[in-house]
Amino acid sequence: MEMVMRAPRPEGPATVLAIGTATPDNLVYQADYPDYYFRVTKSEHLVDLKNKFKRMCDRTTIRKRYMHLTEELIQENPSMGEFMAPSFAARRGILVNEIPKLAKMAAERAIKEWGQPMSKISHLVFCTTIGTGMPSFDYRLVKMLGLSPSVKRVMLHMQGCFAGGTVLRVAKDLAENNCGARVLVVCAEMNAMSFRGPSEAHLDSLVGQALFSDGAAALIVGADPVVPVERPLFQVVSASQTLLPNTDGFIEGDLLDEGLTLHLHKDVSKAISKNIESALVAAFAPLGITDWNSIFWVAHPGGPAILDMVETEACLDKKRMRATRHILSEYGNMSSACVLFILDEMRKRSAQDHMTTTGEGMDWGVLFGFGPGLTVETVVLRSVPIAAP
Repeated sequence: MEMVMRAPRPEGPATVLAIGTATPDNLVYQADYPDYYFRVTKSEHLVDLKNKFKRMCDRTTIRKRYMHLTEELIQENPSMGEFMAPSFAARRGILVNEIPKLAKMAAERAIKEWGQPMSKISHLVFCTTIGTGMPSFDYRLVKMLGLSPSVKRVMLHMQGCFAGGTVLRVAKDLAENNCGARVLVVCAEMNAMSFRGPSEAHLDSLVGQALFSDGAAALIVGADPVVPVERPLFQVVSASQTLLPNTDGFIEGDLLDEGLTLHLHKDVSKAISKNIESALVAAFAPLGITDWNSIFWVAHPGGPAILDMVETEACLDKKRMRATRHILSEYGNMSSACVLFILDEMRKRSAQDHMTTTGEGMDWGVLFGFGPGLTVETVVLRSVPIAAP
């Protein structure tokens, strides 16, 4: 027992060593989506509702999204195009194969960038909003990648949009408490479980149809990187989770015979923005940082209203949210995968703009995940000097 407890631990913090992303091939332009959506759901007779949906889509600031769900798939599974028709089996039949495939694409890209043999991966953290059976997607990904059967797996289901922060918090604990650990983190999301036709009585469902999209992102996380064999990108300095007060029921999801139904309160943006200052103070007080424009920002882009109100509350320069708004514009809301896409975008832009570090030239940064609860994940990151390719 004493020997086990004295096993060596890493000396440094968990560090992001590589990032990979993937999307389905099917590209949907937001300007065309209202016509497409009302046609494939056989709802074109709802003229006033379609006009409302057009305005919703315009306000999202999304330019394009990727979705595995095509018109052909909806025609093959017409119950998915109705508002609340029993359709779980049809949806599950799609996701059980496609989520692991998309996860594999992102994971392979991260592993390729990392440049080390897969035998060095000691842990797997897999996150998706939907779980559809046992063994779950983590098991299937181990088989598909050819990882060691002794890889230690953590599977996260039904967490929602904040879970991009959750996976970093879990990976940090694993990397910093297991000497030599290399953690493969994967978030893979598809909206085939929540896609449904419009309803005049449930406009919050339409908000989700205007925002959500498909994507997967993967990281390699480990402490004490072996440089130059490994190229550190961001150090994960601290990670915390909190429930916002007086927000019960603000974001909810129910997995039913009809698929995943989502309920969004009109004051979600206000509740998040009003609590952002306290989250920042709690995270950065130990570092003596009080200027929120002196740090880089990775915030889950739940929608433009959230970003606008957070910017106002934190008195942010518009430049701080450039990477976040770019991902929302080019990919939509991919739930848990979004913040990892933003990390990837930020380090690429930093290199292209000849910044000194991966965090847009700034030393410290924050990653925020927002989601059901309301739950907020706050991750303090430290950028790493940009290495030569």
